[in-house]
Amino acid sequence: MDLEKFSKESKSEFPGNKKLRDKLKNTKPKNLDSIFLQLHEDTFQELDCLDCANCCKTTSPIFIQTDIDRLAKVFRMKSSEFIDAYLFRDEEGDYVLRSSPCPFLGADNKCLVYEDRPKACREYPHTNRKNMLGILDLSLKNTLVCPAVLKIFYEIGKDYRK
Repeated sequence: MDLEKFSKESKSEFPGNKKLRDKLKNTKPKNLDSIFLQLHEDTFQELDCLDCANCCKTTSPIFIQTDIDRLAKVFRMKSSEFIDAYLFRDEEGDYVLRSSPCPFLGADNKCLVYEDRPKACREYPHTNRKNMLGILDLSLKNTLVCPAVLKIFYEIGKDYRK
C-alpha cells in the first residue's frame, strides 16, 4: 500500500466526498446502513488492513475505562500506570494515545495486543454499523485515514454523483 499516494488521492477527493456526505444525509437511515454494510463487506474482501495500518500509524482510538483496565491487566500494571505511560486526555476529555504510531503496532503491521485492543479499534472503520447517518461526519474524516473508507465513498458516489 502506497500511503503517500493514498494521502494525495484522499485529499483531492475530499471536497467531492464532502458534497456526497451532504447528499447522503437525505437517505433513509435503514437504506444508508444497508448500502454501507454491503460495500464494507465487498471492500474488505479485496483489502487487507495488514497491508496498510494507516489508522494505527496516524490516529488514536479513544480509550474507554474498560479498555484501559483490560490493557493494564495485560501489561501487569495499575490502570493509572497505563494511563501515565501511554495516554493523555484530548480537548474533548477523552483518553487517547500520547504518540503515533500506536506503541502496540508491530513492524509487520500486526497489533501486539490484538485480542485485547480497544473497542474503537475493534469497530474501526465503523462502516458496518447501524445508524451510519449519525456518523457520516466521522466517516468523511476517515476517508483521509482509511483506503477502505475512501473506496466505499467512491463506490457510493457512483450512484449519487449522477
